[in-house]
Amino acid sequence: MSSQDYDCIVIGAGVQGSFTAYNLAKNNKNTLLLEQFVLPHSRGSSHGQTRIIRKAYDEDYYTHMMEECYQLWTQLEKEANVKLYRRTGLLVMGPEKGDYQVFKSTLERNKVPIVILPREEFSQHIPHVNLSQGNAALVDTTAGVLYADRTLKTVQGQFQKLGGMIKDGQKVIDITPGSVVTVTTVSGMYRAKHLVITAGPWANTLLSHTGLQLPLQVIKINVCYWREKVPGSYNIQHRFPCFIQLESEEAKHHIYGLPSNEYPGLMKLCYHTGPETDPDDRDRQTDRGDIDILQRYITRCFPGLVPIPAVVESCMYTVTPDNHFVLDHHPTHSNIVIGAGFSGHGFKFGPIIGKLLCELSQGEVPSYDLSPFRIRRFQAHSKSAL
Repeated sequence: MSSQDYDCIVIGAGVQGSFTAYNLAKNNKNTLLLEQFVLPHSRGSSHGQTRIIRKAYDEDYYTHMMEECYQLWTQLEKEANVKLYRRTGLLVMGPEKGDYQVFKSTLERNKVPIVILPREEFSQHIPHVNLSQGNAALVDTTAGVLYADRTLKTVQGQFQKLGGMIKDGQKVIDITPGSVVTVTTVSGMYRAKHLVITAGPWANTLLSHTGLQLPLQVIKINVCYWREKVPGSYNIQHRFPCFIQLESEEAKHHIYGLPSNEYPGLMKLCYHTGPETDPDDRDRQTDRGDIDILQRYITRCFPGLVPIPAVVESCMYTVTPDNHFVLDHHPTHSNIVIGAGFSGHGFKFGPIIGKLLCELSQGEVPSYDLSPFRIRRFQAHSKSAL
């Protein structure tokens, strides 16, 4: 079995691991990016054609991070000469007295350009959508669509141009901590002074080798596409925006959607949660309760869609108890850094998370206050695996 030495090893070539490896390589670190599946693949959380990018959040720190993040997305587009983002705006709808006000306040406080849509003018601006009774609406005009699969290919390509090494089809079977960390895969043994774990739904499987378990729950999301009754009604070419429905009569969790684009005549519209699953066995999970919720919502609010999903794909979220990320050093092995629990809203932060995990692994002061993302907030939950 061959053995090779690196400055840093990153495990997991999803969006966060790929951006971390790219940042390390930009900092002249000899970096290995390991991936258990053959690339590209659709078994994790970073695949698929599109994601929403937005500044609309209920916490200031996410909106702050997104300021620089937009700049980093633009920088990568220029560097690779590839289009990764399309501005569409994000329609935010929700009960006037609920989370909607929090989102609106955060956007206003951070001077994000928004347009408030009065109820009496709503249908002029947003045709083919019924605003629920008691709901208010605004548009985050900076938001849009990220091209996810294209992003992964681009950032991995840039990493390799910088001299980075990607080894796919390399499932990690052991991690031996120490001043030099040894990572054993099915076909090799690799050593590095620093290790970054960005393994998505498999984070706890890997962390078990290091004596740590985090309170991470893996859930399966049904990614649903719905046919337009009249082609073009919700089309990106007709300037239909992305949207988030914060609360609704049907649902406790957000419902979100993107304009029809990736599949002609089909609009992506999903429920922001799902049943717990085993990442190695997710296809056995056939719960469709979320689809029932979406069908009721579409019938009431999106009358221009056929309320039967035309395509159902799947994705996994790795969720923390508070829905915030984990960006931290391992509590007992400071040269192991963990990026986990991106809870279904981490993709858009890829460039900034890659930068932060790179900073953490190199012992630099992070560019942002990471206290919301530290492991110590779980002290009641996290337990030693030893």
